[in-house]
Amino acid sequence: VQLQASGGGLVQAGGSLRLSCTASGIIFSRSDLGWYRQAPGKQRELVATITSILATNYVDSVKGRFTISRDNAKNTVYLQMNSLIAEDTGVYYCKAHTMVGIRWYDYWGQGTLVTVSS
Repeated sequence: VQLQASGGGLVQAGGSLRLSCTASGIIFSRSDLGWYRQAPGKQRELVATITSILATNYVDSVKGRFTISRDNAKNTVYLQMNSLIAEDTGVYYCKAHTMVGIRWYDYWGQGTLVTVSS
């Protein structure tokens, strides 16, 4: 199983970025997916999730600015981030919550760094 995240970078406050995470080795269409982030000196936190039936959830601080989506044909989950602020700075990780056999497992990507300059 491999999750490859990309799309991070340096952006000015008010700008946009789109993160991508491509998975292999799992039944992607049946997986629940999420983006998490870890700011310097802080714990990792949930940013957004999208289930296999396209239900979405966001942390309050990104509602109205971020959009999570998925393309099952490409085994890819996206995070469109608009109106970025300095507090969005951190390493962003994707996660797949997926069933293997009769058990559920969590798999993580390697992280992609987002830096928002104010």
